[in-house]
Amino acid sequence: MPLDPKKHEMPVQDPQVRAHNFSEVALGYTHEVAIAEAKRCLNCKNRPCVQGCPVNIAIPDFISCLKQDDIEGAYHVINKSSSLHAVCGRVCPQETQCESKCTLGIKFEPVGIGRLERFVADWHNANSNEAPKKVASNGHRVAIVGSGPSGLTCAGDLAKAGFEVTVYEALHTEGGVLVYGIPEFRLPKAIVAKEVDTLKQLGVEFVTNAVIGKTLTVDELFEQGNEAVFIGSGAGLPNFMNIPGEAFKGVYSANEFLTRSNLMKAFRDKCDTPIMKGGKVVVVGGGHVAMDAARTALRLGAEKVYIVYRRSMQELPARREEVEHAEEEGIQFELLRNPVEIIGYNNPDNPRDERNGFVTGCKVIKMELGEPDAKGRRRPIPVEGSEYVIDCDAVVIAIGTSPNPLIKSTTKGLEVNAHGGIIVNEDGLTSRANVYAGGDAVTGAATVISAMGAGKLAAKSIIEYFNK
Repeated sequence: MPLDPKKHEMPVQDPQVRAHNFSEVALGYTHEVAIAEAKRCLNCKNRPCVQGCPVNIAIPDFISCLKQDDIEGAYHVINKSSSLHAVCGRVCPQETQCESKCTLGIKFEPVGIGRLERFVADWHNANSNEAPKKVASNGHRVAIVGSGPSGLTCAGDLAKAGFEVTVYEALHTEGGVLVYGIPEFRLPKAIVAKEVDTLKQLGVEFVTNAVIGKTLTVDELFEQGNEAVFIGSGAGLPNFMNIPGEAFKGVYSANEFLTRSNLMKAFRDKCDTPIMKGGKVVVVGGGHVAMDAARTALRLGAEKVYIVYRRSMQELPARREEVEHAEEEGIQFELLRNPVEIIGYNNPDNPRDERNGFVTGCKVIKMELGEPDAKGRRRPIPVEGSEYVIDCDAVVIAIGTSPNPLIKSTTKGLEVNAHGGIIVNEDGLTSRANVYAGGDAVTGAATVISAMGAGKLAAKSIIEYFNK
């Protein structure tokens, strides 16, 4: 049978239907399609796809199992390297990582590695009742700060090595950014809960509503008998533009907006969590968080959603798939535009006017691209006299986040860089003995899979240290 030059399409909800619900957009491969896609793999000897995976999943091996219809075998191959199988298959940017290294991609479309990983994970979750086996304790205790992707990965690898692990989560639900940051239509929360439950079966203990640096300090974690601490607290401090009008009602950080919808369930009809529903919404930014915020606003009932980004479509950092989905759903892209002021309603003749202080518009200026900046991207330059106002009722700022300074301010000797990221060496070790860190707490906002890679590295370093 000749090799199919194109990867099999992922079936999705109709755009006009999904724009009004929070059900998952991508529907997943069928069994027959998954096997057919697996058979496109060339099973290369040099395995370049593995080199492109931050957690080094043995990709050709799991696909080989899938070719033989051994789906459970494929799951166990993935499970050796990843504790978040179903999550990665949904939100990992495979197109710039493993799939970008695929040999088949030199002449044709690469193998749909992420789609196959999702299929395997979903099949296992639906068909396997086998509980993971808890490993006998090696007598060592480790505390994990944060239950996001880096913390969960580190916890899983340590538990499989016999460590007694406790994960401390600041919010009331485990999962970190996986539950408060990524919308249900991209990552169903039942998937995250399933991954967390698997870790619990491995013996990992979770403590919620625990803000490390306030509820407990890092030093107190050691005093409680922990021999090492991994900080995977993420980057939850939102960045703003510092332009006039950001204090008006109806201006949100993307973190706040998505947390209210995802974690506090504002999208449910009977939920009283306050959030802007309906009207016109401007989302500022071009990354995956901006796409999530814009598509969430649409599903919450917005009549019009604009994405304002200061560069062109070519520089847009969000995944191409998410951009295409947003366009299909009717979201309007205002490219080469940058906000200069947020306009609000003010009626000085009637201080009791209920409209006072609420957003009415976002003034933007047109941009043009100049010479490349330090990162190689062409620098946006304002075009004088080109300002105009986009009428809107809410503005969501999605221009990035920074690590929260709370842990640094309460932990002596913990060095951070100019951006507030914790400084670590090549083993994930900080300037404090037996204190490791990884993920967004180190790098600032990045991808789920890169955070997982950092958690995996730290776990490996901890295991090696205590096995000396």
